[in-house]
Amino acid sequence: CVRAGVQGQLIPPHANEIIQKQGAYHVLKNLWLTKGFWGLYAGVGPSVARAFLVSGSRFSAYEGALWLCRWSGLTSAGEGEFGEEGPGAYDD
Repeated sequence: CVRAGVQGQLIPPHANEIIQKQGAYHVLKNLWLTKGFWGLYAGVGPSVARAFLVSGSRFSAYEGALWLCRWSGLTSAGEGEFGEEGPGAYDD
């Protein structure tokens, strides 16, 4: 990943030492030469797995809260911003 390559560069141990940092272009070029095309996609799998788990848990929490609201009588199924007529009442 280019971002990790740029952010993961060494910090000089002493304040008077100067280390030439590489920019994004040089990191991208080095990544392409060493790991090839698939090096650009390193770490995508865990990110997709994380997104899947987070989205699933949010959806489950929303559905659980909605069920609880309907069960307790705070809202009822079918009534919403469209009232009792529903969204398709004026379709001809």
